[in-house]
Amino acid sequence: MADGAREKHTLEELLAVMARLRDPETGCPWDVKQSFGTIAPYTIEEAYEVADAIARNDVDGLKDELGDLLLQVVYHAQIASEDQRFQFADVVDAITRKMIRRHPHVFEDPSRREEFMSTDLWDRIKAEEKAARGHDAAAASVVDDVPLGLPALTRAVKLQKRMAKVGFDWPGLAPVLAKVDEELDELKAVIGEPGEQSRARIADELGDLLFVMANVARHLGVDPEAALRAANAKVVRRFQCIEAALAEDGRSPEDATLEEMDALWDEAKDAERKG
Repeated sequence: MADGAREKHTLEELLAVMARLRDPETGCPWDVKQSFGTIAPYTIEEAYEVADAIARNDVDGLKDELGDLLLQVVYHAQIASEDQRFQFADVVDAITRKMIRRHPHVFEDPSRREEFMSTDLWDRIKAEEKAARGHDAAAASVVDDVPLGLPALTRAVKLQKRMAKVGFDWPGLAPVLAKVDEELDELKAVIGEPGEQSRARIADELGDLLFVMANVARHLGVDPEAALRAANAKVVRRFQCIEAALAEDGRSPEDATLEEMDALWDEAKDAERKG
């Protein structure tokens, strides 16, 4: 029977599969010993694989990767249910209520559509939710709840956006670019320093430079993670061109000089630009 014609498994069956895998007596020993902490890295990895499938326009792959990501949600919910903390249904209920609550212009009053698009209505609703949970907004920092587990460039941009909302921001791109020059000069200055402390100083100054580069990206409206992923993909393409060109001569990169590979890199670069 063709894949499209066969009876498809349901979410309820997926929940049952996970419960079976986690059964202490008859389940999978590997799955049984997992915890929130040990599964969390896989959750992050699966989210990246979803993003990768989207970037490659791989729709079939996206279907599979979304399934893998859904499994992570089911996994965490199963662990929580075993401790009688919450069920998968509670996760579904919570996010459904949140989406309805945060979109009053869709589910309550269509006349608020313009307010939603032109004001900070979303953030105000989030603040109300925190207050309802007993969160003391007056005592909290605006950067308190930016997740530590985010990729560093993404977290840098989120921190910058939070601070910008309260007025701590450069007025435009020019002073940010000037800050890039300043941080680069500071990095150059410590690179030549002798002693054991120099590596720590270098790392510190390099971190400052990366942070301000994330700020440049924010002011330009560019996602720095996406930009770096694209740059990585470009490097892979061009280096593979180098390998292919050398292979035609029966050689590998180890057999070539830097000058040869640099020339082949420029050829690959020119070919890309010409389309």
